[in-house]
Amino acid sequence: MQRNYHSDYSNTKCIRGLIQQTAFHEAGHAASIHLGNKQKKLPAVFFQIQIKKASDTGSLSSAKVIDGHLIQNLPIAGLEDFQSLSKLDQLNYQSAYEADVINLLVGPLAEAKYVSIRDDEAFNFNLLNTHALNYYGGSSDIKKAYTYLEYFIPSEPEREIKMVELFSQAFQFIDNQMNWKYILNLAHYILDTEKDIISCEEAIEVFESCSTSITPHLSR
Repeated sequence: MQRNYHSDYSNTKCIRGLIQQTAFHEAGHAASIHLGNKQKKLPAVFFQIQIKKASDTGSLSSAKVIDGHLIQNLPIAGLEDFQSLSKLDQLNYQSAYEADVINLLVGPLAEAKYVSIRDDEAFNFNLLNTHALNYYGGSSDIKKAYTYLEYFIPSEPEREIKMVELFSQAFQFIDNQMNWKYILNLAHYILDTEKDIISCEEAIEVFESCSTSITPHLSR
């Protein structure tokens, strides 16, 4: 899971803004992988956040969540012949791929919410769709999400219906005040860390500290 970068960020202010957006994007992925899956009573899945620093300033230059996909922990045979699986196995695969799609969507949605708060604009479900997430570094996330759906839903109209449903669930996750606090704290941790890797355990500790920590700005 990695934010897509564009070449039109040329001045210092834009670069600084992109760095902030990247932190929220990846924090959104991580929060949804850990907290979202936990809320759905799905198995825990390993992930980590890879950090790259600018050589001249030492500040964040890029970040990406590594791993974190439930579907990759299921037998590949189920992907290749989903219809032959038992109803129970189909349900397990469905729960996994739906959670993975939501986790992919939450990243660019977290970035979109951060930008809306920063720019004092509305963060409204009716103003967003999967296409709009391309403007928030989400093109590779959207592409992967559709790839997952194509494995399991042959009909394109039915895939679009399912995508709207999962997009709505991802938006609800972001719009939850406590979930946003988790994302907010991890985003600031990503920006402040001097490490190259934030481990899964370390990210979970940041989430668990939310109940006692002072929430940073941009908490709307």
